[in-house]
Amino acid sequence: MAPWASALSSSGTMVLLLVLLLLVTFWFFRSPGKSSLHMPPGPPALPIIGNLHLLDIKRQDVSFIKLSKTYGPVYTLHFGSRKVVVLVGHEAVKEALLSKDNEFINRPYIPIFYHIQHGNGIFFSDGDLWKTIRRFTLACMRELGMGKNLMERKIQEELHFLIEMISSHKGEQFPLKAFIGAPTNITFIVLFGDRFDYADPTFVTFLGLIDEVMTLLGKPFLHVFNAFPYLGFLLKPHKLILRKIGETNAILHKYIQVAKQSVSENSMGSYIDGLLFRQKEEEKSESKKMFYDANITASILDLVMAGTETTATTMQWAVLMMMKYPEIQRKVQEEIKRVLGSERVPTYEDRKRMPFTLAVIHEVQRFSSVVLQFPRCTAVDTHFRGYFIPKGTMVIPSLTSVLYDETQWETPHKFNPNHFLDAAGNFVAKEAFVPFSIGRRNCAGESLARMEIFIFFVGLLQKFTFRPPPGMTEADLDLTFEPAFTRRPKPYTTCAIPQE
Repeated sequence: MAPWASALSSSGTMVLLLVLLLLVTFWFFRSPGKSSLHMPPGPPALPIIGNLHLLDIKRQDVSFIKLSKTYGPVYTLHFGSRKVVVLVGHEAVKEALLSKDNEFINRPYIPIFYHIQHGNGIFFSDGDLWKTIRRFTLACMRELGMGKNLMERKIQEELHFLIEMISSHKGEQFPLKAFIGAPTNITFIVLFGDRFDYADPTFVTFLGLIDEVMTLLGKPFLHVFNAFPYLGFLLKPHKLILRKIGETNAILHKYIQVAKQSVSENSMGSYIDGLLFRQKEEEKSESKKMFYDANITASILDLVMAGTETTATTMQWAVLMMMKYPEIQRKVQEEIKRVLGSERVPTYEDRKRMPFTLAVIHEVQRFSSVVLQFPRCTAVDTHFRGYFIPKGTMVIPSLTSVLYDETQWETPHKFNPNHFLDAAGNFVAKEAFVPFSIGRRNCAGESLARMEIFIFFVGLLQKFTFRPPPGMTEADLDLTFEPAFTRRPKPYTTCAIPQE
């Protein structure tokens, strides 16, 4: 062979080897269990759909836990072409949301929520806007009496109306959804300064709109829209949601306009008053505007949706659990009689003398796990547990996986109040109890929700015993949930039998 031919052959071999090396390197970083930039491992992604075929859209929480058995507590999924990091279990979620909270502080771009709020409000804003509106909201809630005697009295007054409503059924069956009205009214008292009669047409319309939006947010095709927003013209749920949100905002705008006519620097009777007062202050200054009309509406809408849905759904679960487990209901009622008797209205302070009742309430929240997860987004390039997560990556901390973590709970898949009791029957708080999330993005209304649930639950069991409707037994009651944005119980009816 001629020298030049030998050299050419050698050169060709080197080129071929270099190409093969590049292909192997590309394959290594794109192969199953690997991701570029050393992101957490995960299942191989299919073209276009990514890993959506591995998820039960109606039970994402179960899918996340199942996949963690193979890929560990921190892994990467592909929602279409988008990479998403999932955190499963108490330790991983706690480390991300507490130890590295500043790095996991942002919200990701989710098409349906962007179309609803456009980056405004308390839940879906980021940066200075979020910090300002969150700080204002917490301060405003404190000023309005959240967690203090003033708000406690409002809840006790609402309990009176709730008992009247239940008594009107005279022991006959009525739907669990009837319990939505009382927690919603507490939210409206905070927002608007006043409650609604349960039969008020505006109130009924409001409840209907919230219910429809939360139901539509759990529709499987909405997940398809969020993964492939460019297919929106073919899909229906997001269009219905936006129409219902428009109707809800139209009602809110009426209250905002009325409040604008009466807002005063000397008194603040509601959250709307506080927002509008800050708006007036901004108009007099040269500072960056945060309290503009769109952000005011979005902030009120966030509290309407969150404050109504989570607490109201928890109350439905609580009544269902008492129907399902009558022996637990009896033990709660016995403790109520020992501490309160049959007439004294419960106070939040009573929880300190009612360990079993408090344990039951906590177990209702743990077992029902009303909010499955609320996505975060990395604010900066992040190193987490030996992996690299680029800035802007969606991160899903699975709250359900914490509330059902087998390393934290003795019988995670059973309703068991003993999870919160020691051997002597004393109440024991648990670090893995995270129904309100944790870190700086936790629920802004947590203290109010805790007070509401305790006073309503104790006040109802003081007056009534809840039983399955005629023709059903405790064994017939199914504790699986209805698909929605939250985990809702099945739409059962109940009978409230007055206590003798």
